[in-house]
Parts: sequence; structure tokens; C-alpha cells
Amino acid sequence: MKTVLVVDDTPSQLELINLYLKDNGYNVIRATNAKEAFEKAIFSPPDVIITDIVMPEMSGFEFCRRLKRNSETHQVPIIICSSKDKEIDKVWGMRQGAQMYLTKPFSKHDLITAVESVIN
Repeated sequence: MKTVLVVDDTPSQLELINLYLKDNGYNVIRATNAKEAFEKAIFSPPDVIITDIVMPEMSGFEFCRRLKRNSETHQVPIIICSSKDKEIDKVWGMRQGAQMYLTKPFSKHDLITAVESVIN
């Protein structure tokens, strides 16, 4: 079973992503901020990470940079899932190390397709 680390500071968004992933057979690890998620990723690197951008203390962009600089997590694919829908946000996210950029709101199909495309 593949493991997905999901980080989002909005409880309803975190729960929605969790439900979509669990319905499709994924093991989900949840975090409510990037610092917590970084610690969890170092302790037990997941198969993929889904992160929001706008979060307190550390943004999703900074989180991506830290993951890609760390020898334990540099190979883990990252999907940014954000309401920021400007082209510059998408370009910047990819430059920080994300493999995919998913814009909120998204469908269950969109999320699962994104995860499957970076895992396989």
C-alpha cells in the first residue's frame, strides 16, 4: 500500500483529501503545517507528498525547497494543491521541486490521477 503525506492547515480540506485517498487504497499521513509534515517526512519518507502553499510558519514553497535539499526526502514526488491559480504560482511551485500543481477546487478524479501520475 502506497503512503501519501498530506499537509494542509484547513481541516475540511485535509479531511476531503484524506477521504479521497483512502477510498482509493492509499495510506494517509496527515499534518496541519509544513514543520510537522517535514518532521514526519524525515522520520518515514512517504511515496508522495501533497501540500498546500499558504500556511502559517512555513509556506508550501519553502517546504518543497527543504524536502528537495534533504537526502532523506529529495526523491519523494511532491504535488502542490492550492487555491492560488495564477500561472506564476504554478511556475514557481515547479521551480521549488513540485512535480504537479493541482488547483482547488479539484475533483476526486483529478486528485487520484495526479497521485498516480507521480507514483508510477
